[in-house]
Amino acid sequence: MYKKILLKLSGEALSGEGKKGFDTNFSNYLVSELKKVYDLNVKIGIVIGAGNVFRGKELELEGFKTKMADQLGMLGTVMNSIYLKHFLDKNGFKSIVFSNTVNLPSVMPFKYDLVDFYFEQEYIVIFAGGTSNPLFTTDTAAALRAVEMDAEILIKATKVNGIYNKDPKEFPDSYKIDKISFSDAISQDIKVMDTEAFSICQRNKLPIIIINFFDKGSLLKAVKGEEIGTLVYPED
Repeated sequence: MYKKILLKLSGEALSGEGKKGFDTNFSNYLVSELKKVYDLNVKIGIVIGAGNVFRGKELELEGFKTKMADQLGMLGTVMNSIYLKHFLDKNGFKSIVFSNTVNLPSVMPFKYDLVDFYFEQEYIVIFAGGTSNPLFTTDTAAALRAVEMDAEILIKATKVNGIYNKDPKEFPDSYKIDKISFSDAISQDIKVMDTEAFSICQRNKLPIIIINFFDKGSLLKAVKGEEIGTLVYPED
């Protein structure tokens, strides 16, 4: 069983697939799934995207420069992180948000010593604002924060139950890949995470598990080391 994890969530975890804003039903589901892991004394770090706020420059911010659109997305992750903290605190968890992107009363400056302190105090630690720089995705931010917090595994919670050889929505003959090396994932241009994120994890020998978070109990199974989703692993 993994005792220290970084969970990468999409913004849709707070809104529902393809939806905008916030839905308390999905937020409550997220909290209930986290509780199963938290009750095992697992240290949990979280990076959450902003897909429920912005779906990207191409879809909603046409004409924006990428560096400007990315900054709006970064602020969207801060909004989601504060919202998530509210739900966690409301349900009896201890949680804290870190970011160097904003200066707000509910957000602490990102400092290694502070992060380590709050993990030891059994807080759920939420990393907001991406990498604090535009031009990087929240996948890359998740990989970076996972390495910085000394996580044992990065769990990417998606709406599909792993990596497939082809898009299962378009190709009925597609099949799920249970395990794949970082080198193969990069050379095959697997799209489930950014190449930058794969590279960071590869260099630091940090495995990744891809799961369907909307399958009840999938996070708990991943943390327990059960066979679920797709494992992306360092070669040695």
